[in-house]
This record gives sequence, structure tokens and C-alpha cells, in this order.
Amino acid sequence: MERCSPSCAVCGLVPLAPGRRHGSRIVAESPAMQAVLKRAARFALADAPVVILGETGSGKEVVARTLHGNSPRRRRRFVAVNVAALPTDLLESELFGHAKGAFTGAAAAKVGLFEEASGGTLFLDEVAELPLLLQAKLLRALQDGEIRRVGETRSFTADVRIVSATHRDLAAAVRAGTFREDLYYRLKVLTLRVPPLRERREDVLPLACLFLREEARKLHGFSPGARERLRASPWPGTVRELHNAVMHGAALAQGGELGVDDLPEELVARAGPDAGAADVRPLAEVEREHVLRVLDACGGSQSEAARRLGLGRNTLWRKVRSYA
Repeated sequence: MERCSPSCAVCGLVPLAPGRRHGSRIVAESPAMQAVLKRAARFALADAPVVILGETGSGKEVVARTLHGNSPRRRRRFVAVNVAALPTDLLESELFGHAKGAFTGAAAAKVGLFEEASGGTLFLDEVAELPLLLQAKLLRALQDGEIRRVGETRSFTADVRIVSATHRDLAAAVRAGTFREDLYYRLKVLTLRVPPLRERREDVLPLACLFLREEARKLHGFSPGARERLRASPWPGTVRELHNAVMHGAALAQGGELGVDDLPEELVARAGPDAGAADVRPLAEVEREHVLRVLDACGGSQSEAARRLGLGRNTLWRKVRSYA
């Protein structure tokens, strides 16, 4: 998908994430990522809330921006906020705005992010960290389409599509009592799971080349040894770690290409000559892991999992039974 064509031949999405300085183009050479984008292409045309799941650094915000950039709302703003990065009192003001004099230091009225995103998309990153008090206020905004600034008594409407993301298990948070069940179902109308880089190895080198092209210092590419190291790494920090590794290498490279010695030391040590051996597993083991992961993502629904896997329901039932 990482090409100059205006849209992807696989999923039909325009593979751009507008508003980002780095990583502005989605790379999806892997079947795993192509499956995500095919699903995202259908979600882009809808207006329902979306939850994007995935490990930290897997590219959830890039997917969210691509959703917005391919939606009917693309001409309006995409507003992002990391709810885990702000204290509760400040976060309420950021999301909903406040009236002049609403609290100490509120010298002027402030427009909240809901208002800023009106007509567009509001992206709530790390939504599982949202305090319970604000979960109730967010639920009301989603149910009624109305918001109220801190310190004001009147409510007003804001036409916003909510896209949220988390690396946590939201269902487990509901069971633990740290996330409201009613809000969970309001947010999780549509769901996307962004696979970590270790599950989309075909994307490693294309992503690395994309990041290298975005560096101010222009290099011709990677040495054969560096390419092999990049391929062999398990990338526990997923796409973000790869980006940082390329930035590190570009800063240290002496010649016209990025070599092994330019890569971070921990990456070189981790991706030794036998680093790829851990990936050589029996096909049955890989299949079992994938089937159970899809089944879990479908909430245990075998009919939905069978549909996603392209299997007959009876075939899936027999497989799951054999895993017991």
C-alpha cells in the first residue's frame, strides 16, 4: 500500500494520515495489516464510534487519522488528546471547555476539544485511563450529543465522531470496575485491532525505508547487514521502536547508507545471527495461536470468528475442540 497512487488497490483507502509530521503514510504490505485496512475502509464511511486496540507504539493514531481522512468528515478537524497525560481537573476543562471564573485561574472562557472537533473527529487516546467521573460526562455527551462547559448551566450540541484507542483490555477493565460498562458499549460499536510489528514482518523494511526518507539527512538506504538486522528483530516496542531505531541510525551514519554499526546497540545485540530461529515454529502451533487470538477478539463468538477466518463454523468448532 505504500505507493504514490491516490488510493490503495487492496482496500480503497487513501493511505495518508493527515496532520502528522512523521509516519504520515500507512504501510500495509502484510496480509495482517491489509485485513485491518479493508475493515477500516468500511468503517470510514460510517459515523459510529470506533475503538482501536493495539499495543503501545503499534500505530493506532495513524489508523485513526486515516479513518478520518477517508470519511465524510475529512474536511473538518481531527482533534487528538491523550487522556492519560492530563490530570482529571484539567482534562475535564480540555474536553468540555470552561466558563470565565469557573475555577481559580480561569481568567477567560475556554473552548473545549468537543467544540473544536465539531463536524470532525475527536480522538481519545488511552481511553481506558479516563477517570470514572469523566466517564459519566462523556457517556452523556455520546448519548445526548450535548456538552456543557465547566461552570456553565446551559448545554449545547456538538456534532463529533468519537474514535478512541487503548492498549488495555477494556472488557477486563469493565469487570474490574475501572471502566463503565454502559460507556464501553457506547464506544465499542466498531472495533479495529492494529497488529504489532512482529505480526506484520512484511512491513518492517517498507516502514524503515519510509522513516528514512522522512529524515532531514538524506541517505541512499540500508546496508544488507542492517536490513537483515531489521528483519530479525522481534520489535517489542513495535512501530515506534522501529522509527526510533531509524532516527538513531540516520544520526550516526557516516557514509551514504545506514549500516549495522549505526543501529542502536540493544537492537544489534537482540537481533543476532540466531534471532530469527524463535520464529521457526510448527505450522499447527502458529495456526492454533492465530485461531485463539481471533476467537478472543470476537468475544468468544465462534460464528463471528469463523467468518473472519474464512472457515466453516463446524470446521472451527473441531479445531477449537482439538486445542482443549
